[in-house]
Amino acid sequence: MTSSFQPLRESFTTPTLEPRLRWFHEPKQWSVQPGQPGLVLTPDASTDFWQRTHYGFQVDNGHFLHAQVAGDFVLATRVRFQPVHQYDQAGLMVRFSPDCWLKTSVEFEPHGPNRLGSVVTNQGYSDWATQDLPQEVNEVSFRIRREGADYLVETSLDGTRWSQIRMAHLHEDRAQAMAAAGLYACSPKGTGYIARFHFLSLEPGRLG
Repeated sequence: MTSSFQPLRESFTTPTLEPRLRWFHEPKQWSVQPGQPGLVLTPDASTDFWQRTHYGFQVDNGHFLHAQVAGDFVLATRVRFQPVHQYDQAGLMVRFSPDCWLKTSVEFEPHGPNRLGSVVTNQGYSDWATQDLPQEVNEVSFRIRREGADYLVETSLDGTRWSQIRMAHLHEDRAQAMAAAGLYACSPKGTGYIARFHFLSLEPGRLG
């Protein structure tokens, strides 16, 4: 699938966001302060993205800052997090509908290692793949590569050495389908979580 869009590189250095970016469920608290690079986001309480599997509930009210894009792309961010409640999370998301999306993040666990992983939702059912991440890690880079209707999810602690953690297919992604791609954050159990996104980049094409 070819890409023809102009690259999007938002470094969050001014209060005015890149014009192509739009909020899905804009949070009550977010800011970009001059002289303090980064988008600082405090998710509203009881926000999440999840569909049915195992837990039975359906929630689709997380905060998602995204652009619409067709074709292959490389989506990336780096986020620093100060969690408070279990499942506090922030990372990247690609979305077609409430029934078809992908997210990747670190989810906070107060009594054990955090969970670095991804959720893939197809036909209205979510799955969750995780691996342990030490609690002392409070900053992670994420990258999602779209190749056709397939997605490669990667992560890095230092922003240079990347590891693949997921390969997935999104069933609603068809030829030249427009995807919503960007950063997201949720606080399923309560407020107080703070996420600082250093940048958001959306580049055409593939890495290799």
